[in-house]
Amino acid sequence: MATAEVQQQPAQEPAPALPDYLTDPDAVLKDQDAKWRYGRAPDYSKTRKVFTETKQMTHEANSLPSLVQNLVKNWEVEASFKPVLSDWRTIDHENYSFAINGGAPEGAEAMLKVGTYNAIIAPNEYYSPAHSDFASSHKTFKRMMPTFAWEVLEVYSGPPTVSFRWRHWGTMKNDYVGLNDKGEKVTAKAHGGVIDIQGVTVASVNAKVQLQSVRTWFDPMDMFRQIDPDGVVKREVVPRGVAPADAVDEAQAGVEVPGEQTLPDRTVQTVEEAKQTEVKMDSESSEASRAQELPAGHALVSENGTGNAGVCPFISQVSC
Repeated sequence: MATAEVQQQPAQEPAPALPDYLTDPDAVLKDQDAKWRYGRAPDYSKTRKVFTETKQMTHEANSLPSLVQNLVKNWEVEASFKPVLSDWRTIDHENYSFAINGGAPEGAEAMLKVGTYNAIIAPNEYYSPAHSDFASSHKTFKRMMPTFAWEVLEVYSGPPTVSFRWRHWGTMKNDYVGLNDKGEKVTAKAHGGVIDIQGVTVASVNAKVQLQSVRTWFDPMDMFRQIDPDGVVKREVVPRGVAPADAVDEAQAGVEVPGEQTLPDRTVQTVEEAKQTEVKMDSESSEASRAQELPAGHALVSENGTGNAGVCPFISQVSC
């Protein structure tokens, strides 16, 4: 009896693993070799918590909406906190550009210079990028909304051209303070309500699913209409020579701010400056922890056991 001839199938190569910035929304936060704007990766734990508790959609892991959502979240971290463009992993560096509402495309360097808020908001009666800088823009919006979560609502098409609808939301916990198109300082009282912005993005991606052409459409005035629903704002002339960040700081006196915003506003830190920043932040964190361990009403003491005169025993710990 003849032996049946068995044909062996050619071995199939395993499918390449997905990049971590597609499967993990916090992937780039773990980039230890990257240079971070304030010496270390930012703390997104509160934003992620708000996202989990108040999101509208629940996407299955590794589904197209989930992968798109993770990609954009990692891109936002890099655009906001990685001041060295070569450290960005979510973009195709040679072919990347972004444009808002049909405007002229710009490269990553433009957003890196002025900040994500200034890159997407047109001048208006509430805010103007021309009268703000990177530092003041983040103080204006991140202090008003300590968390600003983002999610994908729908995905209309997959790679290489990904089109999707998104939602960006947060709670107006503190007063809005910004500089408008006339250079005036505009203040709107916090109403404690949710600010919910939605838009559509069409993006092309390469074989590594890195962003190339990013085109976004949304109504930027929608946010300001929600900030000031009753049309009641205070407008003040800013004295000449006062930096935008200082004007915002003055109006936000007493507001609990993210930890990184208590540091000097620098676009890039040297390696030595980054080390000094980390030591400073670790020291402040340790001191705050020791203070919290003391009994209520107990005065702070220095490490040698002597009283630390002039220091309030009820200073709260600043958190990101």
